[in-house]
Amino acid sequence: MNITVIGAGYVGLVTSACFAELGNQVTCIDVNKQKIANLKKGILPIYEPGLESMVISNLNNKRLHFATSLKDSGAEPQVIFIAVGTPSDKDGSADMQFVLEAARNIGSYIKHYCVVVDKSTVPVGVADQVEEIIKTELKKRKLKIKFDIVSNPEFLREGAAIDDFMQPDRIIVGLNSKNAKNIMLELYKPILRNPERIYFMNIKDAEMTKYVANAMLATKISFMNEMSVLCDRMGVDVDNVRIGIGADSRIGNSFIYPGCGYGGSCFPKDVKALIKMAENHDVNPYVLRAVEERNHHQKHVLPEKIFKIFGEDLSDIKIGVWGLSFKPGTDDMREASSLVLLEKLLTHNAKVQAYDPVAMPVAREMLPKDWFKSGKLHLSDHQYEAVKDVDALVLVTEWKSFCYPDLSVMKKLMKRHIILDGRNQYDPQQIKDAEFEYYGIGRE
Repeated sequence: MNITVIGAGYVGLVTSACFAELGNQVTCIDVNKQKIANLKKGILPIYEPGLESMVISNLNNKRLHFATSLKDSGAEPQVIFIAVGTPSDKDGSADMQFVLEAARNIGSYIKHYCVVVDKSTVPVGVADQVEEIIKTELKKRKLKIKFDIVSNPEFLREGAAIDDFMQPDRIIVGLNSKNAKNIMLELYKPILRNPERIYFMNIKDAEMTKYVANAMLATKISFMNEMSVLCDRMGVDVDNVRIGIGADSRIGNSFIYPGCGYGGSCFPKDVKALIKMAENHDVNPYVLRAVEERNHHQKHVLPEKIFKIFGEDLSDIKIGVWGLSFKPGTDDMREASSLVLLEKLLTHNAKVQAYDPVAMPVAREMLPKDWFKSGKLHLSDHQYEAVKDVDALVLVTEWKSFCYPDLSVMKKLMKRHIILDGRNQYDPQQIKDAEFEYYGIGRE
């Protein structure tokens, strides 16, 4: 098929590369001229395992193309995906300006029947707005071109996006057209080993499904994080509790690992947007507000543990930090727990040596320049350089390279032998046997 994807961000780029890998002709559109110029050279704006090689391969095989507008692309797509950003607005609602602008561009460009697919995460009812905008633009052109609107939300995990796309556990498709259904089935047929895993429903149902799915996962995380705080106070090892409840098939093991808070581009903004949707329909979102509040407090757990150990004046304290991205497998630092930790440590006059295997370039661009100029924050070139002469090490992101640290080397490098494990990655007894102090989340 001939496919156009509007948006060369995380979702748009993964979608474009994967559909090209399946043999389609794909054109990816983005208004950022520098980004498109770099992508044409195989230079990616994000880190995602396996994505760079896939983009370069499909560029070389002339299945993947990049352009700055629909008109410049010269493509005549059968399917157009809208995969632009929907960031949180000031009131917490999802900002739809990029989605609606994409709809205007589609209406001013299409020449024949096509399926327009909302891949972006959009509130319930946005597909109707997209449809009306396209109709309005076609009317301006005095054209009567048929098109169908589809909601096909993404469920891509950063760090595992290609596997999630190529081997999905489910595909959600909202539509009201038999023709669009046939096209979507044809489009996804190469990766649908189990046809029962594509779920067709109404458009609004599909829009809502995306938000509810992310909110449910965020709720599981926040619930377990709250239990970890209670376990801390009561002398209970939350990891044993996690194992016990995870054995219940009704609960399962996914998303019940306590830690120092969730972040990224999806959960925070989607919970906020669902709260706003509830409020707009006179529903009091008690549970969702609690999820958001718990996550806010959870990001302060590690700083509070540090203050408990060293006091609130950290003028003579040096802290090593392992991990800056919000999760392993990505360089994304949006809403990352590391941001709260760094801000708290530096405002209390600590010196910080931080290391992340992937997110260092993003950190240099994203973090306040004053933190570097003051000399309080140093980004280390190696994970063990980050622990040299520190009073404590804080694990924030559970990268695989941090799983089995050389404790004998660390013992020689560190000034004081204290480890704060923000993801409960380590065996507390093993750390204590190596003569380190260990502080986890809900397992002191």
